[in-house]
Amino acid sequence: MEKPYLLHFATPGTRVSPFDVNMAYDAGWNAVIPYSGVGLDEMAGFTQDAIFSRGPKGVKRTGIFIGGRDPVLAADMLDAARKAMVPPFQVSVFADPSGAYTTAAAMIAMVEKALSSIHDTTLSGRRVAVFGGTGPIGMVAAILAAQAGADVTIPGHDGLPRAQVAAESIHARFGVTVRPMDASSETAMAALVANTEIALATAKAGIQVLSAEHLSLAFKLMVAADINAVPPAGIEGIGIMDDAKPLVAASGCAVGIGPLAIGNIKYKVQQRLLQAMLSTDSPLYLGFSECLKEARLHAI
Repeated sequence: MEKPYLLHFATPGTRVSPFDVNMAYDAGWNAVIPYSGVGLDEMAGFTQDAIFSRGPKGVKRTGIFIGGRDPVLAADMLDAARKAMVPPFQVSVFADPSGAYTTAAAMIAMVEKALSSIHDTTLSGRRVAVFGGTGPIGMVAAILAAQAGADVTIPGHDGLPRAQVAAESIHARFGVTVRPMDASSETAMAALVANTEIALATAKAGIQVLSAEHLSLAFKLMVAADINAVPPAGIEGIGIMDDAKPLVAASGCAVGIGPLAIGNIKYKVQQRLLQAMLSTDSPLYLGFSECLKEARLHAI
């Protein structure tokens, strides 16, 4: 009898995400086993507990999924799991804390598509503002944009400290530079918006980061993308299904990308990578870079 496909779901938090559990079952995993309170120090032991009991054939039907809310910690846990493998006892590992890796990848891939098809350009050298950039999705979007060569700013609506901590964490762990900014005043926001070419809204649901008044100052805006599906929109004027739809802004050439357009790509990326773990002959280690590669295949 064939051994079942088992996905061990580790999170540093108190519970795993029901969304990710549903996705894993729908992708074809026979069982998804949740583990809460798994930290970085425990990841090596956790991984070796998962790989040694099933034999070389059984490990091909075993996987590890890393959740939580901290994108930097998840990257460290993914690295720790990879280092703990003992060939031929190796399993695939997929990190996607709070959906941050797949969602940010989908957002960046959709922005790249719009820049290419409408403005005949790329992210390289473009001024990107990530509103909500201190959160999981915003941090990963900032990293991916910076890795693509963009000039990235994380504005702090409540001042500089939290934005600065996020920027320092990104540079220390991933070696890319993003600029923190104190955007707590309307004067500072106006100056930022006037020079922003790409606006990414990744703040909490129901929080509007850019109003129509802000957009009236967006003289250079090319693309705006919003992950917020809960009213009001994170960026006023973007509909939930918009896919590079013209957006009223001072530049006269801006387009908007809505949350369900991004979510559709995010769903496909997560589903495809979960399925790839089931069918691979060699172990896969899936972080946000792999998520972006997959997202670019679907954002066409």
